[in-house]
Amino acid sequence: MTFVVTSACIDVKDTACLGECPVDCIYEGARKLYINPNECIDCAACESACPVDAIMSVKLVPPAEFEFIVDEARFFSTILPGRDVPVGDPGGADRVGPIRADTPFVAGYGR
Repeated sequence: MTFVVTSACIDVKDTACLGECPVDCIYEGARKLYINPNECIDCAACESACPVDAIMSVKLVPPAEFEFIVDEARFFSTILPGRDVPVGDPGGADRVGPIRADTPFVAGYGR
């Protein structure tokens, strides 16, 4: 995984980054956006497009936000509420549209 969406995106979910991603690897959950770690090509286009600085390289994630690194992968590998199968690696967010669910970590995250 090269980039991760951190807590600053929760309940803000500004989608300016979506149009900047050349491989369409940013997926929309209910409360935040998620970058698919298997589809991201490490181009950093999304990072500069994020107006709330929620997207960052995993190398720069502060310790208080480390759980978001693990949780980003969890969004794609586990069955989310209201779904029958994991999101997986569908090859682009446009193929599946908004997921409208979050991981339990993000769903219960307090601001």
